[in-house]
Amino acid sequence: MNVRTSDQVRTEQPAQQRLARNDVNALVARARSLATGGRRLLGITGAPGAGKSTLAEQIVAALAPHAVLVPMDGFHLADAELKRLGIHDRKGAIDTFDAGGYLALLRRLRAADEAVVYAPTFRRDLEEPIAGAIRVDRDVPLVVTEGNYLLATQGEWAAVRELLDDAWYLAPDEEVRLGRLVQRHIDFGRDPATADARARGTDQRNADLIVATRGRADVIVNGH
Repeated sequence: MNVRTSDQVRTEQPAQQRLARNDVNALVARARSLATGGRRLLGITGAPGAGKSTLAEQIVAALAPHAVLVPMDGFHLADAELKRLGIHDRKGAIDTFDAGGYLALLRRLRAADEAVVYAPTFRRDLEEPIAGAIRVDRDVPLVVTEGNYLLATQGEWAAVRELLDDAWYLAPDEEVRLGRLVQRHIDFGRDPATADARARGTDQRNADLIVATRGRADVIVNGH
């Protein structure tokens, strides 16, 4: 299978499809159609709180053992490095990730020429990435990757899109998304006022950047 060029991606944009988030059967069927033959990569993106992790987990559970989840969040820079760089207060912004490392991993996964590839994960309880936490065997046909910046065009991020066989952009109702995001911050220890300020401040600036990339997706997934 050939990797699509940027020109091909731009050509395909007018054919962008829309699916409903509550039509799980249609979403699973589309993902299952990828999990045939050789290695395929499905990318799921959207603004913070859009429900990327939840949908990705549903897809992988429905297709198990023929799919594995490799989140982009495993490439968060460690807190110590963010503090050294003086950008810890912007954790989650596009420049607080190891874009080159993520891209290199996707290329290894795409090639599927190693018996096993180990990918990192992100522990929200620790707020730190953990290396070598996700095992991807060569015979698993579908890798699902989810994260904020899969369709970004800055620097090394621009090459990610060309490695994805299918890219889904999640577009829930904005108030639902914000409410979900605020609750996530509360669940991980922030008081309600701080959680709301984070969701409407730093997180919203990241969201604005992500929304601008939706035109590069194959599918827009509407609803909760």
